[in-house]
Amino acid sequence: MVIYSIDAFADMSQDIKLLRVKIFDELSKIVDPEINTSIVELELIDEVDINDSNVKVDLHLTSPFCPAVFGFKICQDVHDNLLKVDGVNDVKVNVSNHFMAEQINNQVNNSPNPKKSG
Repeated sequence: MVIYSIDAFADMSQDIKLLRVKIFDELSKIVDPEINTSIVELELIDEVDINDSNVKVDLHLTSPFCPAVFGFKICQDVHDNLLKVDGVNDVKVNVSNHFMAEQINNQVNNSPNPKKSG
């Protein structure tokens, strides 16, 4: 999990701080379906970048050979759940250190986004 310095957090606008809280609250609800534990508690989130209303989440799975169906489920949940957060209009997920990372990323990031027109 990425640890930010107090100074970096202090430099963020109040709106971004509140959005980060909402995002991490939502991420903490997503569980690894194989072990029924939050991905935040498992420290699978590597970085969360917020640029206006666009969010990019870098994460890794519990192992490079985690069953692909579970890896896809986790990443799709990240994508879909964060799109429900007020203030988030687009989500990109980047899973790394997995034997099917490229396929998971492509499928999740090309899934429908009801907040984007056309």
